Amino acid sequence: MRSKLFVPGSRPMLFAKALAGDADLLSFDLEDAVAGEDKAAARTQVAAFLQPAPHRAARKQVVVRVNAWSSSAWEDDLRAILPLDIDLLNLPKIESVEQLRQAISEVESVEARLGVRRAVGLLVNIETPRALRHAVKIAQAHPRVRGLQLGLGDLFEPHGIRRSDLRNVHAAQYALRMAAAEAGAFAYDAAFPGLEDEAGFRAEADAARALGFAGKSCVHPRQVAWANAAFAPSVEEVDAARRTVAAAEGSAGVYAVDGRMVDAPFLARARAVLAAAGRERA
Repeated sequence: MRSKLFVPGSRPMLFAKALAGDADLLSFDLEDAVAGEDKAAARTQVAAFLQPAPHRAARKQVVVRVNAWSSSAWEDDLRAILPLDIDLLNLPKIESVEQLRQAISEVESVEARLGVRRAVGLLVNIETPRALRHAVKIAQAHPRVRGLQLGLGDLFEPHGIRRSDLRNVHAAQYALRMAAAEAGAFAYDAAFPGLEDEAGFRAEADAARALGFAGKSCVHPRQVAWANAAFAPSVEEVDAARRTVAAAEGSAGVYAVDGRMVDAPFLARARAVLAAAGRERA
């Protein structure tokens, strides 16, 4: 999931184009990208496009960002989206375990009424100081939580935190990544607002990759190539991983590869690199 491209639900002319693009994950957005008067049409358009699950043939993953659990659009979004074959439901504006559990309870209630048997996984946005403070508890609160999504715009802008200072970005990334790691969930990096600023995008993406993030959100198709390049294993990493895995055969406990000690955590990482490289080629 190197790249996650936001697709506004109110712009159906972009749906097929996004599906044919290079993003690993498509995020159909019913929340911030859609004006209030367009929300009903957006959910209908997204549901109609995804109902036959075109992303399966295209070998894409799909997430739908619904409106906040406390909003008037929340239940209508759930009724339209939960019957669909999607990979993740993206929950915005979650700040506490109590809010998450309430949202999940309402998700389960709608699923029961509609006869939905498949329990969709959740990608939970962490986009306020309170949410970041409670991130590990949020990630551990329910088995449905698969990952945490960093939202730097909402986290920084209202409080005058300078995103141009990468120390601030790194601090937020580190806090979210450690919370996700403790919970056994994946972490996804924030969208970057600069549509032509490749250097700025790559600086954040490189920092996120160094922390083990799964990928980065994109708000424009041109950013997808930047994200895919930033999160793809390099040739050198893949070669080193192959040597590490090959050397494990016949070895017990700790062994050495290329002059470096290798034990179980390093072997697990090498296998993850090879798996990621295989998905990239597929």
